[in-house]
Amino acid sequence: MKINIKNIAALLLLSGAIIGNSGCKKFLDETDPTNLSPNSFYTLPEHAEAGIAAVYAEIRFIGNGAGIYSNNWQMFDAPTGIQSTETAQNSDLNNLYALIYDGTNLHVNQTWNGFYKVIAQTNLVLDKVPSINPMDNAQKKRILGEAAFIRAWAYFYLVRLWGDVPLITKPITSPNDPNFSPSRTPQEQVYKQIVDDLVAAEAAGLPFMDASGRISTAAIKTELAKVYLTMAGQPLNKGAAYYKLAADKAKEVIDYSTGNPTSLGLFSSYGALHDAKNDNKMEHLFGIQYNDAAGSGNPLQSSYLPLHQPLVSKIDGIGTSIPTASFYGSYEAGDLRAKNREGYFFTDYYTDGFKMPLINRGKPYVFKHFDVVANGTLGVEGTSRSDLNIPQIRYVETLLIYAEAQNRADGSPNIAAYAAVNAVRKRAQLADLAGLSQTQFEEAVWRERWHELCYEGIIWFDMVRLRKVYNESTNGFDNFVGHVNKSVNQPLQTKHLLFPVPTSEIKNNPNLTPNPGY
Repeated sequence: MKINIKNIAALLLLSGAIIGNSGCKKFLDETDPTNLSPNSFYTLPEHAEAGIAAVYAEIRFIGNGAGIYSNNWQMFDAPTGIQSTETAQNSDLNNLYALIYDGTNLHVNQTWNGFYKVIAQTNLVLDKVPSINPMDNAQKKRILGEAAFIRAWAYFYLVRLWGDVPLITKPITSPNDPNFSPSRTPQEQVYKQIVDDLVAAEAAGLPFMDASGRISTAAIKTELAKVYLTMAGQPLNKGAAYYKLAADKAKEVIDYSTGNPTSLGLFSSYGALHDAKNDNKMEHLFGIQYNDAAGSGNPLQSSYLPLHQPLVSKIDGIGTSIPTASFYGSYEAGDLRAKNREGYFFTDYYTDGFKMPLINRGKPYVFKHFDVVANGTLGVEGTSRSDLNIPQIRYVETLLIYAEAQNRADGSPNIAAYAAVNAVRKRAQLADLAGLSQTQFEEAVWRERWHELCYEGIIWFDMVRLRKVYNESTNGFDNFVGHVNKSVNQPLQTKHLLFPVPTSEIKNNPNLTPNPGY
């Protein structure tokens, strides 16, 4: 059962506590709601629970709209070159595809602001909850651990997207606060805070897996492994020592899976990945929570459906996240991930979503996030609303992190690294890898990352940390700068290694500077 995060209620409750909204309903009989403040609000354990619920709710900004026919989530995949769109309605999204975006781009602005809103909420929790007394110590540790993880998660996105970013770890209480107009903090210092927060979260004693949707220790350890892997590569270039840190941390999760195969591991079928009954279970270590019962259905379904085709009876497809033919064609022969309606793509579907006959759609579409309950399946009409989470961390990525990091740390792949990547390939019904050199193995793992983790907001960050991009035509890897995105036939430039700082932020804050090239 998913965590019950009532989006609007939780946010209104907390915002009322923070800004003293006179229209907020009375929360406690003995407290005048017009006089609520952060100090008077964070006085009871219930306040702490409301605060962390608001944090979980805030991260849903990733699925929020970014103008017509688009949402913020698409920013992470649009510039990769393996995705395209069937509509020209959203100029901001089209500019991301065309690699001509700037600081006025709506997706760029909303993503920057969205992550800093998450950070503002976590800062309140981390600052105010420790002083709540009386409060059960285990409950307090759990809430602080969850908030620390989510703050690290937000900063990890920010630092990879923009490089040096303002590092704010305390609530901003007035315009006189020096952080009201912050300067950019060096990346290394931001990464240190990310690691510190994740280490603190790791020590919070959270369950290794948590089917409720709250942060789990498996998610924390994998995120920490992912951070170390990123720090080992560009732009920090910390090298072998950090590859080893990444490998060791990922191995802790793998070892737990080995000892607890019924609670943590790969799903046996790809269909299980996009079945809402499996949210927060087995392979799903962390996802942005959606729950139709709480009035917060997943908003992404229409993005992956064909533009205005009669695929389902209640969801109008807008076709703004579609795979390029070249990437779809790059899967190995027999790869189950490329098989129609069994893997990550579909080329035909039922009339109105649930009636025969099957209709060929003329090209492949993304099936990875397809919710058969919302869209309908043979004989069962769709509900039009989806409970699917937006995936953030899957166990399959833990395996691939370990394989890549161990190979780089030790100079060659060991048995466990082969086992990790071959588990991914086995589910895809592909032959095991064997007898590869360090470089051959590394590139094989990169290819698995592209073909396994596509359309999950991950590949762009691989491109940046590796300074390499998968070439669908050669099956090899090009240098980032100069690689031609086949989706638009445009080359990546040095400036694309970072996104532009929002123009509005620079205008409002004289201490912010733009990124090079924008």
